[in-house]
Amino acid sequence: MINELLKAPEVADQLRVSVGTLANWRHQGIGPRYIKLSPSGRVRYTRAAVDAYLNRTQGDVAA
Repeated sequence: MINELLKAPEVADQLRVSVGTLANWRHQGIGPRYIKLSPSGRVRYTRAAVDAYLNRTQGDVAA
């Protein structure tokens, strides 16, 4: 089965954060795993990586 590749704006919408926040997370080494397609910085996320990130972070919200 081929895993769907998502662009940063699609992932940001799903996570309800800005594209800039997603970029900051990449720089900090947090957030969903990503694939860098070119040296110029084109980034994609697999659907599985986004789902795994969501599963890992469930319940991490402070009360």
